[in-house]
Amino acid sequence: MAKNVYLPSHATSKSAYIQSMEQYYEMHKTSVESPAKFWSEIAAQFHWETPYDVNNFYSYNFDVTAGPVKVKWMEGATTNVCYNLLDKNVRNGMADKVAFYWEGNDPEDYSKITYKKLLEEVCRFANVLKSKGVVKGDRVAIYMPMILEIVITMLACARIGAVHSIVFAGFSSDSLAERMADCKCKVLVTADSVYRGDKLLNIKILCDIAMDKAKNFGHEVSSCIVVRHLPRLYRSMNTTNGTNGSDSNTIDLHSDVPWTDGRDYWWHDEMDDVEPSCYPVWVSAEDPLFMLYTSGSTGKPKGVLHTTGGYLLYAATTFKYVFDYHPNDIYWCTADIGWITGHSYVVYGPLANGATSVIFEGTPFYPDNGRYWSVIEKYKVTQFYTAPTAIRALMTFGEEPVKIHNLDTLKVLGSVGEPINPEAWLWYYKYIGKERCSIADTFWQTETGGHVITPLPGCTPMKPGSASFPFFGVKPILLDESGKEIEGVGEGYLVFNKPWPGMMRTLFGNHERYESVYFSKFPGYYCTGDGARRDEDGYLWVTGRIDDMLNVSGHLMSTAEVEAVLTEHPDVSEAAVVSRPHPVKGECLYCFVTTNSGVPFTSKLSSELIKKVRDNIGPFAMPDVIQHAPGLPKTRSGKIMRRVLRKVAINDKDVGDISTLADEHIVEELFKNRPEKT
Repeated sequence: MAKNVYLPSHATSKSAYIQSMEQYYEMHKTSVESPAKFWSEIAAQFHWETPYDVNNFYSYNFDVTAGPVKVKWMEGATTNVCYNLLDKNVRNGMADKVAFYWEGNDPEDYSKITYKKLLEEVCRFANVLKSKGVVKGDRVAIYMPMILEIVITMLACARIGAVHSIVFAGFSSDSLAERMADCKCKVLVTADSVYRGDKLLNIKILCDIAMDKAKNFGHEVSSCIVVRHLPRLYRSMNTTNGTNGSDSNTIDLHSDVPWTDGRDYWWHDEMDDVEPSCYPVWVSAEDPLFMLYTSGSTGKPKGVLHTTGGYLLYAATTFKYVFDYHPNDIYWCTADIGWITGHSYVVYGPLANGATSVIFEGTPFYPDNGRYWSVIEKYKVTQFYTAPTAIRALMTFGEEPVKIHNLDTLKVLGSVGEPINPEAWLWYYKYIGKERCSIADTFWQTETGGHVITPLPGCTPMKPGSASFPFFGVKPILLDESGKEIEGVGEGYLVFNKPWPGMMRTLFGNHERYESVYFSKFPGYYCTGDGARRDEDGYLWVTGRIDDMLNVSGHLMSTAEVEAVLTEHPDVSEAAVVSRPHPVKGECLYCFVTTNSGVPFTSKLSSELIKKVRDNIGPFAMPDVIQHAPGLPKTRSGKIMRRVLRKVAINDKDVGDISTLADEHIVEELFKNRPEKT
């Protein structure tokens, strides 16, 4: 084994579910050679109203040349995810166990909710949704901050067979409108406002704008249910159930909340006098559970669709083994529920294991730079899961904010969203984990539903920056450009030729695009769009996107998506966007803009373009640099040579062969035009 390898601590291995690499290899071999046997034994732990057939447990086709692509697990079996997450746990003696500790933006704003109370609130809201005409198969859009009502809404949808479509509440009104119109949601669930740090965000106003814009796409939202969130701090703090009942002492801060009678309804009004019981709708294992939009290389978001049975198995199993979660542990994932990490590892995975979790509304820097560490100390967190972006940002403040907090309860540290650089890994390991915690550097995607390559805390020797080895049921393959498999040490496209239960089934309303995007490049393989290399020890290192995608602070977006916004400006004729390394974000947006003939490039135009990207996509997409480009480096066939632009972005004049460019001189012009402060 090469140097710079960190072994799990003896204490971690001794108590872990998987205590050695020999045990891992044996389980992994069974999972890929006998998937029906492996996964049916796990499925037996859950309730199935109609049993699955072990002899017909799964089927698939990845080869677009052999017919439609399909993935099916336990087809014909029926169940209900909400029943398995709540009713089952309540009946198994967990009624009074805390499901979630909720930690608000302000440290003085916190609450908790038990499994029994969560079940009652979910049933109440399921009945509210039914009263608004929501039935099995209908879509419900959710645009909410990190409050308990977002979990209640998700599980209420699952209880009645509705499909939830959550849009991250940092997206713009344009992005929300496009997603609501595409999924044709019947109901939108949101909140009035939220503080993020010391900044007030008026969510309902954004939703009103989005609902108006959705009409331009030919879709009208029939009902909008609004959580009264902002006054929580003004109510007495003796409530422990995390819900929004009316309170005579509440200060009315809602006189300025925009309202449309007949469409808009207060959550607390709707929840009054509603039955706290709702019989679950039994759905097929292959019925949809949720859809989640992710950026597409054409700029149009893709509605990734996950189904019920397989996703439940995979979220539950990855959570249990990757975080080595045991009863009485306290788990905290900092991800927003608006992303797939929040779906799988804030809600579905933890609840399926009867876990107690922390849900956090705030930021790592409010009211001070030690907020994460104070929350870990407050709740005695044992597993902590966050993004490299957050780790790098917190590194800049040194270890002093860490030292004043007791982090001794931590056992497992997780990393998600992008490959973690070794420097951040080592800081995380040394200062947060005190060199005794295993680090689970997880690779996966919205499309995969759960972790596909990851170390396991009790057994995997860790290499800083490596995602290590495949999870159970997953067999990664590296291909070269011609589609030939790379054996042993090498680097290529990261693909898979067999399904696991949690992978997506299609893109909502567009199976053709699903086949084209993920299965057409290499027939017979699911193509992740990422590159990876395998080292001499068999470890996998994910090297990043191969296609025209950007990963900024863990948020995946396409170059086409940003370029489309930039070229909407009347003064811009053409735009090209590339990523550039960033010490905190991992990558940042570096934009090249060509103005219309006779139009000067000014700081005013640059500011307008930055604002336009922010307004149309969201604050996380704001470009760091906008450079004037008198022209773009194009081949004679008109294709932009992006590798040249990436070189310009980092001021590396070793651009390689540019003989195929229609105008080689443009490269020199681009280097001359680089802004002084970049």
